[in-house]
Parts: sequence; structure tokens; C-alpha cells
Amino acid sequence: MPREPHEGLTRRERQIMDVLFRTGKGTVAEVMEQIPDPPSYSAVRATLRVLEDKGRVRHQQDGPRYVYVPAVATETARHAALQHIVNTFFDGSADRAMAALLQMGDAKITDGDLARLTALVKRARDEGR
Repeated sequence: MPREPHEGLTRRERQIMDVLFRTGKGTVAEVMEQIPDPPSYSAVRATLRVLEDKGRVRHQQDGPRYVYVPAVATETARHAALQHIVNTFFDGSADRAMAALLQMGDAKITDGDLARLTALVKRARDEGR
């Protein structure tokens, strides 16, 4: 898989991958329900076949239908995408990226969130990061 999950994909392929990463799996019809202005059923099916040829998705047989799943774990793709964003928009600085997230107008930080973030920062320090 390329370093960035959407590298080398068309806009429609990215939309389909977004659905599969968000939901974990989907049939052609389920994917169609979640993409804006979806093309025909056969076009989505053909795009999923192209994504399979590119090694981005694989399918499982469920009776007469195929259920498509991302070829890499969502966590792996999430890490790669976040690394790309941090490198591209924050000069590789995790603290700048975190600050930007916290400064977003819709950021709601609960006491539980703060405790979890504090523990993660402590663990990163303990590991020398």
C-alpha cells in the first residue's frame, strides 16, 4: 500500500474507500447509499473491481453477493493518513497538529478525554518520544 491511503486513487475511488474505512465493509448497494451523487450500480461494482486489482480492497462471498473490505486495517490507514496530514500541513510537528485540533471551534474535551490524552502524553514521554 502506498504511504498515504488515497495516493494514486481517483476521486470516486477515494469516496468508495472512505465508505469502506468508515463502515469496515460493504456491498455495492451499501457503498452506493453512502457516496454523494453515486453513479450506476455497475459503475460502482466496476470501480470496486479496479480497487481490488490495485490491492486496495478484497471481497468475501456472502451468498450471491460480494462484501468488500479494505485490504489494510483501518488503524494502519488512519496512521498513514494522519502522518501525511502532519507532515504536509504542520511541518511534521505533532504538537502543532494537536494544538490545531484543540483550537477547532467544535472541539469538546470531556474530563475523560483529557485524562486519556494526559495518559498518552505521559506514555510517549516515558518511551522517549
